[in-house]
Amino acid sequence: MQWIIFMLLLFISSMEMLTQNRWKKQASAGLLENCTGCVLCSEDNGCITCHHRLFLLIWRDGIRQYGMCVHTCPPGYFGVRGLEVNRCTKCRSPSCESCFSRDFCMKCKDKFYLYKGQCFRQCPPGTAAQPGTRECQETCEPGPWSEWSACTHESRTCGCKWGVETRVREVPEAAREEGTACPSLLETRRCRMKKHCPGGEHRAAG
Repeated sequence: MQWIIFMLLLFISSMEMLTQNRWKKQASAGLLENCTGCVLCSEDNGCITCHHRLFLLIWRDGIRQYGMCVHTCPPGYFGVRGLEVNRCTKCRSPSCESCFSRDFCMKCKDKFYLYKGQCFRQCPPGTAAQPGTRECQETCEPGPWSEWSACTHESRTCGCKWGVETRVREVPEAAREEGTACPSLLETRRCRMKKHCPGGEHRAAG
């Protein structure tokens, strides 16, 4: 009788081990619905490690944690390749749709504007919102206009009826470094010249 019980227990134990081995093989091959692309997988928590080219994406649902192997990290995450595992890491800012690193955003969600890797509902002072790109662009505030130049025509200051005079204004060094779009920095206007040059020289009217 004891021999029969022993054989029965041995049979049950063998069947359990066979079932576990079969499940592990299925998980490794990605045959289970929630284990696609996995090298190791948990029936309850999904992927634990992924094939070399894939990224491990982990998210929480209440107190439970789930893993999935993906080719590309979803919005709000960026991919970090490692020696043992590639991971999808979440952007720190919840208003960031795509980031280069945890703290540097490359694209913001709707209703936010991007400025120097951060997302803002309103662009900071000294910048202007660009609706097309959803970015904040530095505004350029040039210095004051210079005095009007001498009235000239083909580098001459006399001998013609009309010439042109110009004035300019400088851009701060910081604005030039940022490559910002600036308003007009040069203005010209028509001006009346001295028709007769000193010394009595007379040139045809321009």
